[in-house]
Amino acid sequence: MLNIKKYAAIDIGSNAMRLLIMNIIEEEGKETIFSKSSLIRVPIRLGQDVFTTGAVSSEAENRMVDAMKAFFLLMKVNKVDRFMACATSAMREATNAKSIVDRVYNESGIKISIIDGKKEAMIIASSDLKHFINSSNSILYIDVGGGSTEFTLFDQGKQLNSKSFKNGTVRLLNNMVEPQVWKDIEQWIKEETKELKDLIVIGSGGNINKIFKLSGKAQDKPLSYFYLHKQLLVLSKMSYDERISVLGLNPDRADVIIPAINIYNNAMKWSGAKYIYVPKIGVSDGIVKALYYNKVKLDYQTIAY
Repeated sequence: MLNIKKYAAIDIGSNAMRLLIMNIIEEEGKETIFSKSSLIRVPIRLGQDVFTTGAVSSEAENRMVDAMKAFFLLMKVNKVDRFMACATSAMREATNAKSIVDRVYNESGIKISIIDGKKEAMIIASSDLKHFINSSNSILYIDVGGGSTEFTLFDQGKQLNSKSFKNGTVRLLNNMVEPQVWKDIEQWIKEETKELKDLIVIGSGGNINKIFKLSGKAQDKPLSYFYLHKQLLVLSKMSYDERISVLGLNPDRADVIIPAINIYNNAMKWSGAKYIYVPKIGVSDGIVKALYYNKVKLDYQTIAY
């Protein structure tokens, strides 16, 4: 007999907000199945305000509150059992973050947990990485966001180290990443990976997912460093309008995809990795897995019916 639960995760990033609703299917004697029921993405782009002015604008705040009200109703009609809302880089730095968190809770009933880069990396590590982590390869996991990029290293199935850098797509678009940050990333990657053999990269985030989809490759196949570098050159030669009309990118994706791929490309170069796998996982997937397996202490909520 099947036992089906519904968990949800809200990921409030610097570029977009996402609601992931997932079916959790339990059957005695079998491995638990996690099946995505729905994913809603809203391009609020909080980082555009925070990284340039230090605070979320009233217009973006109002849109955020409306989105959270809608997310709560969607979870309610889908009969979600348990959920959690996490905010990352932009909300970490917003001077008006506390007032926004209070307003969102008062108007939508959703408590937002603002998590640091270390916990973000732990949540991501809770994602479905078993196939890769248990392999003989050393792994550099890279999650590129709008405000920050998280790097996590695995070897022999164990997490070695993780680091968060204030280098993300929205910051790069606004020329807010100093050359020293790039140097710090290069130094950290080279130092941490110099003793690791047969290193592969796992990439997460909407931009690398889009590049992978455009490649037409099977989900279990990787992209090579040379392919990624070639795509970076091709995209850089296209105008913003061409990336929308020719490649079918969303307007809020067409500008951030180039700085995102540049981060992955440089990380592969500095680590010596020849291949990057893109298993379509991220913070929201990690939240659901972390809530289910209780491996990371998270402040979850339930909905009364």
